[in-house]
Amino acid sequence: MSEQIKDTLKLSEKISPEAKEEILGLDAKIKEFRSGKMDADKFKAHRLSRGIYGQRQEGVQMVRIKLPFGRVLPHQIHRIADISDEFAAHNLHLTTRQDIQIHFVKLENTPKVWSLLAEVGVTTREACGNTVRNITASSKAGIDPNEPFDVTPYAYNHFKYFLRNPICQEMGRKFKMSFSSSDEDSAYGFIHDLGFIPKIKIENGVETRGFKVLIGGGLGAQGYLAQAVYEFLPEDQIIPFSEVVIRVFDRYGERQRRNKARMKFLVSNFGVEEFMKLVQAEWKAVKYKSVKTDITAISEGKPSEASYELEEPKDKEKFQNFLKTNVFEQKQKGFYGVNIKVFLGDVATDTARTFADIVSKYASEDIRITVNQGFLLRFVKEEALPALFNALDAIGLAEPGFDSTGDITACPGTDTCNLGISSSTGVAVELERIIHEEFPELIFNNDIKIKISGCMNACAQHSVASIGLHGMSIKKGDFVLPAMQLMLGGGIGGDGKGYLGDKVIKLPSKRIPQALRIILNDYEDNALEGEYFNNYYRRQLETDKLYFFKMLKTLGDLSSVAENDYIDWGHEENYIKAIGVGECAGVMIDLVATLIEETEEKYAWAESAFAKESFADAIYNAYNSFITGAKAVLISENINCNTQIGILNDFEEHFVKTGLFQFENGFQETVLALNKNEPTKEFALAFLNEAKTFQNNIIAYRQRKVASKAS
Repeated sequence: MSEQIKDTLKLSEKISPEAKEEILGLDAKIKEFRSGKMDADKFKAHRLSRGIYGQRQEGVQMVRIKLPFGRVLPHQIHRIADISDEFAAHNLHLTTRQDIQIHFVKLENTPKVWSLLAEVGVTTREACGNTVRNITASSKAGIDPNEPFDVTPYAYNHFKYFLRNPICQEMGRKFKMSFSSSDEDSAYGFIHDLGFIPKIKIENGVETRGFKVLIGGGLGAQGYLAQAVYEFLPEDQIIPFSEVVIRVFDRYGERQRRNKARMKFLVSNFGVEEFMKLVQAEWKAVKYKSVKTDITAISEGKPSEASYELEEPKDKEKFQNFLKTNVFEQKQKGFYGVNIKVFLGDVATDTARTFADIVSKYASEDIRITVNQGFLLRFVKEEALPALFNALDAIGLAEPGFDSTGDITACPGTDTCNLGISSSTGVAVELERIIHEEFPELIFNNDIKIKISGCMNACAQHSVASIGLHGMSIKKGDFVLPAMQLMLGGGIGGDGKGYLGDKVIKLPSKRIPQALRIILNDYEDNALEGEYFNNYYRRQLETDKLYFFKMLKTLGDLSSVAENDYIDWGHEENYIKAIGVGECAGVMIDLVATLIEETEEKYAWAESAFAKESFADAIYNAYNSFITGAKAVLISENINCNTQIGILNDFEEHFVKTGLFQFENGFQETVLALNKNEPTKEFALAFLNEAKTFQNNIIAYRQRKVASKAS
């Protein structure tokens, strides 16, 4: 494979030099790992940051393709489908973070996959791991009738700025950002580490763009709602602000206990006011104090110029329902956005290619993946809608009810993920069947959302669903049943305010369909005229806090367990709880020799950045060299620490104050000079020299220690 990859990279002028270097580097790391020269945990961290995620099935990988704000073009869909046919499972999976995932890829094939993607302008870099993940945005951005302005260029600028940025390559955990197109917050800023909502100020007749900024949100086992720290931050300040927040998170964030390592815990522990003081103290160190966004960087979509015949819809009733639920008029008068409902986010490769050709014929090539695992087509002319519908219907992609109760969001769960506890896709299939057969009117209801995750980590965002479910298990004597935790009341209110769902009851998975029937029937019987589901839910709780628990309690009774309850959805064998080690974030490497090697590597990156006159990047790489080197020495003495700031404190206490290492101004003050100085060439040179001296000293210290043990 290596020679083939090298030949591909040599011939292709479409792949950037940075991507070529990374692809060859991945190939080399795979060989080191296979030969036993690289530690398994270190290799895992390396491949995760390249978008390569270990599956539940031994020996194969999921490859996550990073698509900023969910934008994908028809020729890119063709390429991804071709790759999936050659190297994966003939399927494209759309995610709630607007990525595309392909599954069952052999590790040795991943460099080739990356190179083929890079040829069409797509990357897997930083799609997984402890990095800035995909920047998500409202799929309607640019065509939303309610938007103050198009947030697409701002999302794209964030993607470009943080890709390969040294400040966010090895954080304690992943970091997520979103851009919503309006106050409706359709990109769920309230559950993100950073959420941006566009605002306009008019002063003295001059219009100024800015953003409301939310910080510290997150889902998982313990959800947090993000808090507003700015009602209006000028648009040129959002990248510098994002950078200083990430730098603070990198330095103070937890690094040992993964379940406490997200930024939501850091903000909660410090409090917003104290956290923002740390943010303000970091501003001096950032490369740019103002970053203007080129609003023309992403060309506005335009309708297809391909010719087509005008048609009548072949299924007129279905077409009318499709118009009601899937189609809306854009802010550009005379053009329509068309949402595509994709069952469980899965598109077979043959269907994907045909779909891409249909888009090229009837719509703008600017396709957006939606946060509920669908597609949005843009700039469709009114007269093209019937022909578009007919073409989509022929391949099963014209089902009415987009983003309705009958459009269930579900992660792959136990199908492929190590963390899946019980089947999310199996129960989703059954619930969609029930809705379409027993509650068909709910395909017109876009208030009640159902989201199902295979575990508590909330990849399907079940915590922000009106009816949310996540996989778990329940013990019955010596046996274990597949189960689901039911949550109610999550989502976005009419005012754009976010709500997290409440845990109501744990139920065997096979009883979830009956629970859904009971909930929907009670809503139908007891809701007030025109009352939204979450309002009905909260009103019932005001009368009786256990209203829904009591309603469903008999379903949770395990005294009458049937044989079928021991079998998960989509399976024939009895359930066995099988949870692997999750790879939602990277790993910690505590081998002293490996850490010293990383210290040298990071210093080499600092020198490289300095040579390119990227002084801020050079300084941050040198800072990371300091941190990694100090950690290596601490570990060698069995002194563990779980934050970077803790490493600085502990090294000062145990090695500087004791005279083992000499620093004129102290270790912590020397290292933290990076946020007290502008990133000038002079400071960068001095800082790198200090880092080099420190690197030499820790290598010498390690050699003395090894020699003393040998003697």
